Amino acid sequence: MFPDVFAGDEVTLICKGRGEPIKWFINGCPQSHQGSSMLLTVVTLKDNGKYECERGGSKSDPYTLTVEELEPHAQLSPSIGGAVMSKGGGRNLVLYVDDDAYGWKCFVLRGESGFMIKPDVLNKTMAVIYAELKEAKRATFWCENGTRRSNAVTLKMTELKVMLDPPAAPALLGESVTLRCRVWGGKAETAKFYKDNKPITDITEDTFIITNATQADTGQYRCHATYRYSHISADAARQEGDSDAQELKIIGGPPAATVESTSHNNLKCFCRDCPPSANCKSSYWYHILPKDRRRLPENTHIITVKEGGLYSCRMVCGKGFSRFSNVYSYTESVNVLAIIMAVILLTVLVVLLVVLIVVLIVLKCRKRGGISFQATDRWTGGDSDQICSIVMNERLEHEDSEDEKNLFCIRYYRLQSSVYGDVM
Repeated sequence: MFPDVFAGDEVTLICKGRGEPIKWFINGCPQSHQGSSMLLTVVTLKDNGKYECERGGSKSDPYTLTVEELEPHAQLSPSIGGAVMSKGGGRNLVLYVDDDAYGWKCFVLRGESGFMIKPDVLNKTMAVIYAELKEAKRATFWCENGTRRSNAVTLKMTELKVMLDPPAAPALLGESVTLRCRVWGGKAETAKFYKDNKPITDITEDTFIITNATQADTGQYRCHATYRYSHISADAARQEGDSDAQELKIIGGPPAATVESTSHNNLKCFCRDCPPSANCKSSYWYHILPKDRRRLPENTHIITVKEGGLYSCRMVCGKGFSRFSNVYSYTESVNVLAIIMAVILLTVLVVLLVVLIVVLIVLKCRKRGGISFQATDRWTGGDSDQICSIVMNERLEHEDSEDEKNLFCIRYYRLQSSVYGDVM
């Protein structure tokens, strides 16, 4: 038996001993079930209680079932496909952990017999086991590390060529659920789905997707498919067949965390529906990459995001976790203050450059004209006519026309005025 039982698990209770008849009791109330084992599929809080069995007149000690409405510490899931396999087949189950995959052990329960499976560690956070049903109709697989454990995955066997393949993970309220009509060794050309033996209209493809699942979607599902093994022979005859019925049970599941922004680069993780008894005291944060989910080192409820991208979180709640939160898309915002300061600095530099150019021009003109000025209340060394006369004398060596000399004088006067102020 699991160290802890989580919502969505499949639990098998075995009444050991000898003798007939076999009777079962839940919270003291007799049950109609009379087998040596009692199977509880997709357990929820409604399955909590005291379970007893009686065999050959001897009654067992009560077993108290307490379902944790949390997600376990590790995730176990098929690498491909769902919960149904053909007879004699096998499937890889991948174990994902947040800390270290070393030290985990996995187990399988086939009927009333249990075995340990040693996982192959692929890297620090991932390991894999090969799941086989052998001759069993169904088997439940899970992994443990001390008091921590993964979710349980139940695989079922079919001897039919057509199979309805529901997801191995529990179907949760409000989420999408995909049912596939598969054909052993081939692909369905057309498919028809049924719920509780009633046809589901307008579905002819091999995939049926339930969007926004509700309790009304709970039921027994099967499919009918037509197919040809055309990859073996182009003239292969068209065949058809029905699948086994598979139970789909929609549950509420653990409460989900929520990510929201508290400032331009701060994100907050919280869980409105997590009960106080869950003891949720910290958060795990994840950066969602195209093909991976990388855990961040922070474990506080609020983090400062340093780069743009997709982020998610979940609450750490004692015996397990909340469900993963929504995925939050963070875009690095532009620092307006930094841009304003840069513009001001650039403007100051441009002004200084212009002033420097003007000063250099004045100094060059002084050097060429050989004129020195002394401070007076107007122009140093005399009025504008004196200055212009000096400039004209400077131009005598050039063969300029009278108009060109006057124009030069005027330009020179304007240049001096721009430096020392208008004296007119």
